[in-house]
Amino acid sequence: MRMSVPRPRSLAGQLFAMQAVLIAVVVAGYALFTYLGDRGQAQEAAGRQARSVAVSIADSPSVLEAVRTPDPTVRLQPYAVRVMRDTDVDFVTIMDPRGIRWTHPDPQQIGHPFRGHIERAQRGETFTETYTGTLGPSVRAVAPVRDGGRVVGLVSAGIKVEEISKRVQDQLTALLAVAAGALLLGAVGTYVINARLRRHTHGMNADELSRMHDYHQAALHAVREGLLMLDWQYRVALINDGGRELLGVAGDVVGTPVADLGLPAQLTGALLASEPRVDEVHLTAERVLVVNTSPVSGGQRRGTVVTLRDVTELQSLMGELDSERGFTQALRSQAHEAANRLHTVVSLIELGRAEEAVDFATAELELAQALTDQVVAAVSEPVLAALLLGKTAQANERGVELVVSQDSRLDDGLLPASLPARDLVTILGNLIDNAVDAAQGSVPSRVTVAAHTDAAGPCSELVMRVSDTGAGVDPALAGQLFQRGFTTKPAAGPGGRGLGLALVRQAVHRHGGTLAVTDAEGGGARFEVRLPLGPAGGPGVPGPHSRTGAPAASAPGAGA
Repeated sequence: MRMSVPRPRSLAGQLFAMQAVLIAVVVAGYALFTYLGDRGQAQEAAGRQARSVAVSIADSPSVLEAVRTPDPTVRLQPYAVRVMRDTDVDFVTIMDPRGIRWTHPDPQQIGHPFRGHIERAQRGETFTETYTGTLGPSVRAVAPVRDGGRVVGLVSAGIKVEEISKRVQDQLTALLAVAAGALLLGAVGTYVINARLRRHTHGMNADELSRMHDYHQAALHAVREGLLMLDWQYRVALINDGGRELLGVAGDVVGTPVADLGLPAQLTGALLASEPRVDEVHLTAERVLVVNTSPVSGGQRRGTVVTLRDVTELQSLMGELDSERGFTQALRSQAHEAANRLHTVVSLIELGRAEEAVDFATAELELAQALTDQVVAAVSEPVLAALLLGKTAQANERGVELVVSQDSRLDDGLLPASLPARDLVTILGNLIDNAVDAAQGSVPSRVTVAAHTDAAGPCSELVMRVSDTGAGVDPALAGQLFQRGFTTKPAAGPGGRGLGLALVRQAVHRHGGTLAVTDAEGGGARFEVRLPLGPAGGPGVPGPHSRTGAPAASAPGAGA
């Protein structure tokens, strides 16, 4: 047998219960206060009314004339009954100075002594009191009837206490009716609000909303991807820990406009765009981000949800993969050329020209070995040496000569652990690729690479220069050269171009270096990258090295 767990009362039900209790307490307190206050006021009003009626009867000339007759009851009883009916009092008793009744609502009480105090009236004073007589408790007034200076009779007019209570109860009933109406109106209003609230909360009660909020907060901070929510005025409404880290913002930025976050202009433009953005690549100072935006709408624009993914490592791996592909293509081309040369050697041997075959093969081997020796002698750092050999083969396939300058010198083990080979591949590989693009088709078609250390200042630096014989850099475009998406070359593929030099600038900035582009000697463009290595003269850092070779490296004139 399953035990059914009672569903927590809805928020609207709790509000209605609290409203009902509050109204009941207020009504009960006000009713008690009203009952006590109105009862006292009603008694005072009844006393004033009884006093006024008694005084008016005592001052009436017709009453004085009736008192002078032998049997005053004959004239006064009908008069008293008429006065009771007209003045809305419960009794009017007219009596002689001794208190013997001449009139009474009950004719059988005529002739009997008046029940109550009359001493003050006998002395000529009018007074009011509450007394229990033949008709029960009543508020009564007693006034003297004067004939000249003598008191010749007494008049008592009164209102029963139960009548006073009835008047108060009528007011209390009206109050309770108003309270019931307010409670009913509150119930209707609560029902309407409850229906609207349940539509907006998808039927969840307060406890469920609280749990949902806790889950939301836990999931928000557990997700490694960045999440950013903007309101309709493009201010930060919510940002998780991943978003703070990826955007490089610190502190409480909720409520801050996106334009004031200090983000790159293109990234800020993407966040401010009204249309959705899907898998757009943007660069910050240290990261490559994939940005997706989706507007939140419910009849009107309410804001934007932004997701951020860090693809910095992926982009670096893709760069390395591109380099490996280049190496593979170069090897394939070299294999094809080697096959052609081998066929040539075999053909010469078959023709009986063995000496010419040996001379041809020896010349080819000496050329390949000279290229390898030149690169390895200048740059013994293995990753850069492999990169330069691969790029040399690639450039050769495209009809461009890639030359390592004679002043290049970069020994193995010189680079610190803080400068990973992956970043060097990103920097130098992209610069060479752009230089080859720029130099292709020019006469001569040459790219010159220089890499060495410079310990002339207080801090030794790794200096890398890449120059080309292309068209050079247009001064009007120099400011846009390192922006993501800028290129003077036709787009290739869905991702287009314009990312290489932006990645170079990002890597240089990440290591605290500098990046400059100038015109190369004899035409073309030159890039120069300087990366700090540590204090001059430290372990593994050579002293100043002379540079007399090719001009400083530059970006290709074709742009990124």
